[in-house]
Amino acid sequence: MKQKYALLLALQSFEFEIHRLRAYSEECSDCYELLQSKLDALCQFMTSDENEALWRQWGDTEEIRQHGERVRSASNQALCHLEKYQSSQILNQTTSISDYLSILSSTVRRELLLFEMDSSSKILFIGSGAFPVSALTMAQETGAKVFCLDTDEEAVALGKRVAEAVGLITSLSFSGCYEAGLSFLEQATHVIVASLVDDKHELLGKLRQSAHEDVKIIIRYGNGLKSIFNFPFDVEPTDEWEITPIVQGKRIYDTVMLQRKRVRAMEVT
Repeated sequence: MKQKYALLLALQSFEFEIHRLRAYSEECSDCYELLQSKLDALCQFMTSDENEALWRQWGDTEEIRQHGERVRSASNQALCHLEKYQSSQILNQTTSISDYLSILSSTVRRELLLFEMDSSSKILFIGSGAFPVSALTMAQETGAKVFCLDTDEEAVALGKRVAEAVGLITSLSFSGCYEAGLSFLEQATHVIVASLVDDKHELLGKLRQSAHEDVKIIIRYGNGLKSIFNFPFDVEPTDEWEITPIVQGKRIYDTVMLQRKRVRAMEVT
């Protein structure tokens, strides 16, 4: 029982400190460095085998679950603010984007091979954010066309300006309009849903209706302990879709890829 309360205290501490550091950062920009460090600590916490074992034991209790959701809410809000700050730093030329790309894009490069993305790909990225490192890396590494969709209009504007600043605006498009995303979906080879996008099942239902038969739908998510930072996702087996889960222990999110199953024509003899 002592371990349960240790886990509960850790979640409460993360929620409180992230909330406070976000508020401090708005008053003093130097505090964004502290906020980044705290979010990094949260990522280390949720990829710890020891903490994962505690979550498996206690994560289903109402108290732990509720505080896990509060940590996710606090960290998501903080990350959005941090990304907007990072974008503004890039645009003010006080930070080099190459530093961020070198640190954060190694994961994306692996996905480019895994999901067979190349110069002919057309990628719809849902939930791209104000500092769209994944989308930038995909365009930079492959020359693919990437359509970035986000409901936050400020994030859309900042993402577009960053793409312009790094010379990738001809490869990336940005919009806050869902209808525009559906229009691009008609030609998309890949759809990527960010881990911080909520209501993934509802979104997947819409994508299934509009996507053509060859599209690959890639959903980033985090279940279990990883749900204190990412929105969770469980996909049910279906006769229509081939499901390829990609669970990676030390990564901050996992992925699942959905492709329509091929219907084999019956041979007539």
